[in-house]
Amino acid sequence: MKTVVVLDTGVSDPNLGNEIIMDAVNHELRSMFPHDFILHVPALEFIRAGRKLVQTADYVFLGGTNVLSSDMNKTSEWRVRQRDRLWLNNVILMGVGWWQYQDFSPNMYTRFLLKGILHSNAAHSVRDAYTEYKLSPINLHVLNTGCPTMWHLDPHHCSLIPAHRSDCALVTLTVYKQDEQSDRQFFEIVKRNYSKILFWPQQPGDYEYARRIIGSDAEILDPSLDALNAALSLDSVDYIGTRLHAGIRALQYKRRSIIISVDNRAAEMGSNFSLPVINRKEIDTHLEMCIESDWPTEVKLPETSIAAWKNQFIEK
Repeated sequence: MKTVVVLDTGVSDPNLGNEIIMDAVNHELRSMFPHDFILHVPALEFIRAGRKLVQTADYVFLGGTNVLSSDMNKTSEWRVRQRDRLWLNNVILMGVGWWQYQDFSPNMYTRFLLKGILHSNAAHSVRDAYTEYKLSPINLHVLNTGCPTMWHLDPHHCSLIPAHRSDCALVTLTVYKQDEQSDRQFFEIVKRNYSKILFWPQQPGDYEYARRIIGSDAEILDPSLDALNAALSLDSVDYIGTRLHAGIRALQYKRRSIIISVDNRAAEMGSNFSLPVINRKEIDTHLEMCIESDWPTEVKLPETSIAAWKNQFIEK
């Protein structure tokens, strides 16, 4: 039996979107290593008790989210330091993304750190072409696989997602990307087109911000993945909101989804894989038209890259 260690980005993070990512990561790894130990170590804390697990593991995976940047000494939430290169040097990326758009190449600190910590022989999985491009100066083998949350959104699955509007809308807002004018406009359009509205807070602060935007015009769901799953299990519900992975969760549940892009995450994945994404700047011209019209969900999976990344772990 092998030992697989997951550097878990869902631990010590208040954003429930990372739980959605880790749920997919765990599912994929269990399918790849059905008879092996899969253990979890926090990625957003400096590793202490889990260090021996990492050092003795057959594989170490960093699971999802946007923890890479051009200046890892300043902006990354991944808790790694240069001295960790002495014992942490076999990490394999799994659907990892870039922090934000950055108009400069990785600095020397970042290149030295990632070159030492990331596995030198394995292929690394990243969530979009921008991340693949930003890693190119480090000379690693990188595959643009998209996020593991979307790996099962194949043509058959997408064909089961309704093309027409439902009666109920499940909405989200993003407290750290506030734009009250755009968000009020977005919610007014939703109110005009749906008889019932649900709001899911993905992160502390979303609820307080939403109260300013939506008042008492929506039913507030509990801040848990179970509550989101239950709402998406309703017979007739659409997702519309600024939270990318809540939107992907809706697609997983075969619900029509309109993701409003507020940063590089949704913008890049929408462009790369035809996720149903509109830019926040297009709310006044595109959102109501998207709600009212019928259209198919047609996610374009990078199936060759996903298969190539997985196949490297199959024993010959």
